[in-house]
Amino acid sequence: MKRVAFHTLGCKLNFSETSTISRLFEDNGYQKVDFAQSADVYVINTCSVTSNADKECKQIVKSALSVSPDAYVVIVGCYAQLKPEEIANIDGVDLVLGASEKFKLLNYLSDLTKKTKAEVYSCEIEEANFFVDSYSFGDRTRVFLKVQDGCDYNCSFCTIPLARGSSRSDSILNAVKNATEIASQNVKEIVLTGVNLGDFGTQITASEKQEETFFDLVKALDKVKDIARFRISSIEPNLLKDEIIEYVSTSKSFVPHFHIPLQSGSNKVLKSMRRRYLRELYSDRVAKIKTLMPHCCIGVDVIVGFPGETDEDFLDTYNFLNELDISYLHVFTYSERDNTDAISIKNIVPMAVRKKRNKMLRILSAKKLRHFYQQHIGETRTVLFESDNKDGFMHGFTDNYIKVKTAYNPNFINQLKQVQLKELDSDGSMLIVESIEVSSL
Repeated sequence: MKRVAFHTLGCKLNFSETSTISRLFEDNGYQKVDFAQSADVYVINTCSVTSNADKECKQIVKSALSVSPDAYVVIVGCYAQLKPEEIANIDGVDLVLGASEKFKLLNYLSDLTKKTKAEVYSCEIEEANFFVDSYSFGDRTRVFLKVQDGCDYNCSFCTIPLARGSSRSDSILNAVKNATEIASQNVKEIVLTGVNLGDFGTQITASEKQEETFFDLVKALDKVKDIARFRISSIEPNLLKDEIIEYVSTSKSFVPHFHIPLQSGSNKVLKSMRRRYLRELYSDRVAKIKTLMPHCCIGVDVIVGFPGETDEDFLDTYNFLNELDISYLHVFTYSERDNTDAISIKNIVPMAVRKKRNKMLRILSAKKLRHFYQQHIGETRTVLFESDNKDGFMHGFTDNYIKVKTAYNPNFINQLKQVQLKELDSDGSMLIVESIEVSSL
């Protein structure tokens, strides 16, 4: 059997697509192995949200060929769509596939002989106008289910519309079918993924206008049997409608956890970013959630160092976040991306200042997370345990995304357990569990 190995950079959406591509290989007689092992084919699914992802791709190719110098190396994903010729010049790369070709990868592998120059099969991004459903499986306790792809928002800093194309979705019927299939494999949690999840169903797919909405999808998935938890990976604040928040607050399976991109707490910067809301709407969404679900976990994406962001603008963001009842931050340092409008904005923020602002917000995030965790000490909540064994401990997450640890017990893997949250770990990054209900839920 030929052996294939995969490495995924970037988002949950990439992980779902890598897993789907790997199943295509296995269905065609390949043996999937760990990326650190010797393989005949290495597939690297790339991200290009920041410049670091581009650099990381080169290093991953080098590490693969250090194990198997004669292996065939394939690059797919966002970086492959945006800069195919740049990737083709990386030593050791044999094949580069754009957005419309990555799911046809096997069609290009009749000959695994190393190339002196990588072959490139790319496309105009307008050609990536079809939806391919995907979900991860076998790599994690939870499954990432792709229900939407692409984006029509064209924020001034973002390359995703250039890398993934226009917004398009699965049908509710097929999404429910996939969720039911996943449930039959003893999976307890599904994370809904997409580029712009809240835009589900509002675009043209297969030449027909869909009348379905993300709220319709949520209600349909909530009826799927044998899935204990559905988690919404990320949703734009302007698309997080009252009806969605209200439904989740009483849902049997949608958990109290929202990840809501903010990007800046300065209205001036938000307008320059071409975001579709102002900070007042964002604070309204947080207030609505916390009114109905005081225990809800709320994560926030923030970009620091956007061109034209003054010290005053950054302090607006810092103070805004400090006062918001949120749980944690994902902080990104702005990096210039080719073919975006933001690259032409003047008043560039020095890199040293960007890094300083990033550090300030990461410290704030740690404080927010610690405070959120402390609010729940003494409570009993349900945890889904994962399979890791680190120094004799295993970890898991509550419904509202509190990370916990307890003594390793293989019988707890992929099991939902009632636990009592006792105290913070020494570094404040998780809670220690005092007691566990013996029977699974």
